[in-house]
Formats: sequence, structure tokens, C-alpha cells
Amino acid sequence: MLNTFQNFGVVVAIVAASIAFLLALRRFWPNEQRRQHNDLIGWQMTVLGTTYAVIVGFMLYTVWTEFQTANGNAEAEANCVVNLARSAEGFSGVQREKIQDLAGRYVDIMLTKEWPAMERLSFSTESHTVIQELWIAVTRVEVRNSSEQMSLARALTELSDMTKHRRRRELEAISSLPGILWAVLISGAVVTIISACLFGSVDLKLHLIQVGMLALLVALALVAIADINRPFQGSVHVSPTGFERARLALIEFRAAEQ
Repeated sequence: MLNTFQNFGVVVAIVAASIAFLLALRRFWPNEQRRQHNDLIGWQMTVLGTTYAVIVGFMLYTVWTEFQTANGNAEAEANCVVNLARSAEGFSGVQREKIQDLAGRYVDIMLTKEWPAMERLSFSTESHTVIQELWIAVTRVEVRNSSEQMSLARALTELSDMTKHRRRRELEAISSLPGILWAVLISGAVVTIISACLFGSVDLKLHLIQVGMLALLVALALVAIADINRPFQGSVHVSPTGFERARLALIEFRAAEQ
């Protein structure tokens, strides 16, 4: 994924290429000749522009919805870690400390290794190891009374939900729009901008401004889709805010016990 500076460069390149194409077109196809076909070109531009606007709007809505889902899922995973540590409070000393220590370790790995790894489309193997250790620790808890039984049921529920959210996050981190959809978006952008350049305008400056503004809007839309498309990469990404709050909650929770 591109950073903010690279995104800016892509937008500038698209606008510059569009203006350069318009200027080159005026050389090879004089303005007076193109003006004779403005009615046909206008009808074509209306159809193409409307169709492309619908496609872009749908894509933006889709990637933004998926981005919000990924953000909510990461928050839910962090909440499950905190709830798991709190549920372990009903266990005996050694069992409780084991689970709470693993929960704190998991949060630290998320902040220091997992999030940086997801920016490179990979995952930390240490977090998977901690998940396995948590399952072993929770399933081996010895229940001696009804209170511990209820705590174990809550802990298993939170750990199961935590694992589910983790698997969903891994899927969201590597998923993206299919190549065929990107082909539609890019082809539609090229065709729409070319159609705008075909107009035979009397005022060259006004035509340059119109084409430049259209190219700018299209470029911004494409850059936004590309950035949001990968929720854990790029300049716009899901931040580990939930796990930062989880770490603070675990620290406060452990401090209150002492």
C-alpha cells in the first residue's frame, strides 16, 4: 500500500496525464472538428459518467463498510482479552496468574509485533503460540465449586470469541478487491476522462480546468478505494487503539489486585 506522499504523487500524475492528453488531442484532432460532434460526445459522457459514478460509489461504500467491520472486529478481539483476564479472577492463584499473564503477553505482542507484521501482509507466530497456551491453560483449569465452574464457562466463551475475532482479522488483513474489479475501475476512469477531453470547447482554459477537476475527483476516489481496501495497511488503516486500551485495563486490573 502507498503512503500519503505516494498517494499525492499518484493523484498529481493522473491529473497531469489527463491535461497532457487533452493538449495532445487538440494537436491531432482540431477543436473545430471535435465541436461538430459535441451532441454525440455529450450523450456518451452522460452515460459513461453516470455508470462510472455508480461503480465508484458502490466500491467506496463496500471498502468503507469492510474497513469499519475490521475496526470493530479488532476492538472486539481486544475486549475479549480483557474479559478473559477478568473471568480468570474466579480461579485459584496459580491458574489465575497463568491466564492473566498470557493475556497481557498477547496484548503486548499485538502492539509490538502483530500490527507491524500486518502492514507487511504477514502475522506474528508468537501470537499464535500464546493462543494455544491460553487454550491449554483454560481447558486444564481444575474446577472445585460452582463459582469456579461459572468462571470457567465465561473464560471459555471469551477465549472462543477471541479466537474467532483473531481468525476474522487475519482474513481481513489479506483480503482485497479482485483484480477484475480494479480493471473495471481503472478502465472506467480512463474512458471517462478521455470522453471529457473529446469535447470541442471554445475556451481552452475552461476545458483544461474541467478536465483537471474531473481527473482530480477520479484520482482521489481511486486512491481512497486503494487505501481503504487494505484495512491494516496504507495511510488509512485500523489502529491498535483497542489493544492499547486493553493493556491499560490489564495494568489497572493487576494493580488493583495488589
